[in-house]
Amino acid sequence: MEDTILRVSELTKDYRDVQAVDTVSFTVRAGEIVGLLGPNGAGKTTTISMILGVLEPRSGDIYVLEKNFKKEREKILEDVNFGAVYARMPGNETVYQNLYIFALLYNVKNPRERVEELLKKFSLERFRDTKAGVLSSGEQTRVTLAKALINKPRLLLLDEPTASLDPNSAYFIRNEIRSYASKEKAGILWTSHNMHEVEAVCDRVLFLSRGKIILEGDPKTLPQRHGKKDLEELFITVAREPLSLEGITE
Repeated sequence: MEDTILRVSELTKDYRDVQAVDTVSFTVRAGEIVGLLGPNGAGKTTTISMILGVLEPRSGDIYVLEKNFKKEREKILEDVNFGAVYARMPGNETVYQNLYIFALLYNVKNPRERVEELLKKFSLERFRDTKAGVLSSGEQTRVTLAKALINKPRLLLLDEPTASLDPNSAYFIRNEIRSYASKEKAGILWTSHNMHEVEAVCDRVLFLSRGKIILEGDPKTLPQRHGKKDLEELFITVAREPLSLEGITE
């Protein structure tokens, strides 16, 4: 299991009488982008929050680079980062200040050099002295993604990372993330409601419904195996008729 970046084992989380995540198990390997899919309320963000340590599971285990999260939380978080459209940078700080502060928090070597590298990579150089709060939503998303790569994480968690981007910018971001996963041998867990994007970027997908993984496989071939023309039609079936697909893997 040397190439396993993330291993989730029987993860469970409930809120009073609502079972948000129900004994979920999966892995993400080095260089692999895994799509975590499902309708709103399926348990995607709760799962990611537990992997980040923001929420504590009721039961189950999380391993990153074969380290147990319960025992080596601080060490693990050095190799993890996160990006989402709802996780904006502090608005009163400039783009450069935000990235530099996070570089220091992650104890990045040569932090100024790393910030300059990311400003260039994400076409943010002209915004370096602009306060993050006045940027457009697309510009803020690029800053968030730059932050997500600041420490060259081995595990990157992305929750709807391109939701506010125009098609050209989203295409650029997808290529950057794919390149990063391949070059750094990082594992990436990616949530999205854009099934065309998922088909383009993900090596494997997991479909969640009511807190359970009910489907798993290659996004390019999984729909046809279940009589659907594409991933979007399969997503709709999962949202409307999950019991008809439960327990089927590729």
